[in-house]
Amino acid sequence: MSDTPDTIVLIHGFWVTPRSWEHWVTHYQAKGFRVLTPTYPGLEVEVEAINADPSPLETLTAPQVIEHLSTVLDALPTPPIIMGHSAGGAFTQVLLDRGYGAAAVVLNSAPTEGVKVTPFSQLRSTFPVLKNPANRHRAVGFTFEQWNYAFTNTFAEDEARALYERYAIPAAGGILWDSVLANLLPGPQDIAVNYHNDQRAPLLFISGSEDHIMPPSVQRSNAAHYKADNTITEVQLYDGYAHLLPAQQGWQQIADDALDWALRHGR
Repeated sequence: MSDTPDTIVLIHGFWVTPRSWEHWVTHYQAKGFRVLTPTYPGLEVEVEAINADPSPLETLTAPQVIEHLSTVLDALPTPPIIMGHSAGGAFTQVLLDRGYGAAAVVLNSAPTEGVKVTPFSQLRSTFPVLKNPANRHRAVGFTFEQWNYAFTNTFAEDEARALYERYAIPAAGGILWDSVLANLLPGPQDIAVNYHNDQRAPLLFISGSEDHIMPPSVQRSNAAHYKADNTITEVQLYDGYAHLLPAQQGWQQIADDALDWALRHGR
């Protein structure tokens, strides 16, 4: 069909880079899709270079990320399928609310503003950043033990360590702190969406049952906030999957399911 999306945009989350999508890129390219993996402004280098100099993360803001991603999407001739993981899922929701995308799939998504469910495992996962207000102006990384709890708690240790070495970078403490404070401040903040927007493209939440940092209860609550009658919002749970779902054994089936859903429902 001529109106079927031919481009997939994959948006990464915090503590990783576009490298975390590496398997999905080749998987979708083999199916004939153009695949884009935009990163955050200032981070257009590899994992090793960011770890050597994470200073661009110290001043990074959510509006800067969203503006940068919007510029990427504005350059496309037709609306793409957008997929976002973790914080990338929250950015995807904002972009969708602003009219971008033919359909979107978010995997273990960070919540948009107004979602106040905060399970203990989420608090424990983000504690390395939120324990100190001074981290609002820092790039904050995870030790392997912290990474393993938050990202790879169902993985074999040797696999988890290899992924930590290959993918892990610090996160922008300011964005994480601002997302927490957003629910305490009046008016919409950086990651706010209009939950009643009936022009929004279809949205699927994919949730790993064993995710510690963005657990299923967060995904269900986020999805339930969407109230518009003329939109599609669904949640799909995958048993046994942790936060780093795009790299976990069996990811191919999830990638295919996500694509099939987006092609069926895209507009």
